[in-house]
Amino acid sequence: MSPPNSVPEAYRPGFLPPSIAKQMQENLPGAQHKLDPAPFDDVLADGSSALEGANVLMHYHPKEKRDAEEAKDYIAKVAPDAQVELAEFDLSTEEECLKFVEKTKQWSHGQLHVLFNNAATQNQIDNIEDLPSEQWRHVFDVNIHSIFYLTKNLIPIMPWGSSIVNNASINPFVGHPGLLDYTSTKGAIIGFTRALSNQIVKDRGIRVNAVAPGPIWTPLVAATMTKDSLESFGITTAIGRAGQPIEVATAVVFLASVESSYFTAQTFHCNGGAVY
Repeated sequence: MSPPNSVPEAYRPGFLPPSIAKQMQENLPGAQHKLDPAPFDDVLADGSSALEGANVLMHYHPKEKRDAEEAKDYIAKVAPDAQVELAEFDLSTEEECLKFVEKTKQWSHGQLHVLFNNAATQNQIDNIEDLPSEQWRHVFDVNIHSIFYLTKNLIPIMPWGSSIVNNASINPFVGHPGLLDYTSTKGAIIGFTRALSNQIVKDRGIRVNAVAPGPIWTPLVAATMTKDSLESFGITTAIGRAGQPIEVATAVVFLASVESSYFTAQTFHCNGGAVY
C-alpha cells in the first residue's frame, strides 16, 4: 500500500507504449502556468521509445521563465532526444495569443498534430459580492478566451488525425464555492470541447477531448488557495489523497495519441474518485 501522498509505481515513466505520440509535434499553451515539470515525466520520458524525435513548443507566462527553463532542463535530462522550444507570451489578450499562433506556425513549419490548451489562472474568493469585475474578466480571458483564439487560428494547420486536448476541471461538476469565476470558465471549456468536436471531427478528422483533474498538487494551488483549503486538499477523494500532475499527464498523452483514435467529445475525469 502506497503512502498517502506518494505516486503509485504504475504512474512512473517507462510504461507507455512506444507508439504514443511518436514523431508528433506538440504545442502546449500554458504548460508551465498550471502544471509543474512532473507531467513531462510521462509526456517526454524515455526518448528512445515513446517520444523519439518529438518536437514540443511549450508556452510559459513571463513571470514563470525560471520554471519553464527548469522544465526544459528536466526534459533534456530524462528524454535527451526530445526537441523542446520555449515561447514566452501572456495569453490573457487576443494580441498575445495571435503572436503565439504565428510563432507556432513558424516553429511547426505549417503542420501541427497536437494542441494541448492548458493555460489557466485562479484566485479564491468566497463571496460573489467581493469578487471584482476585473478578476472575473481576467480569469475568462486566460482560461477560455485564449483557448478560442488559439484553437480557431491553429486548426487550419492541423492535418487529419490530429488531436486537441483541453484542460478543464472537476469544479463544474461539484461547484467550488470559492472559485466561482474559475469554475465558470472550466464549465465553458467542457461545452466548447463537445461542440467543437461535433463541428470538426467528421470534416477535418481532428478529435477534441478534455481532461477534468480533481485535486492535484500544483504551484497554482499552493499559491492561490486558503490555508484551510490546503489542509484538507484531496482527503475527501475515494483514494484519500490529492493527485500529482503526472497522474493527469497520462490521460493527456493518451488523448493526444493515436491510441485514443475512437475517443472524441469526451471529458476524462482524473480525480481519485471524487466524481463518478
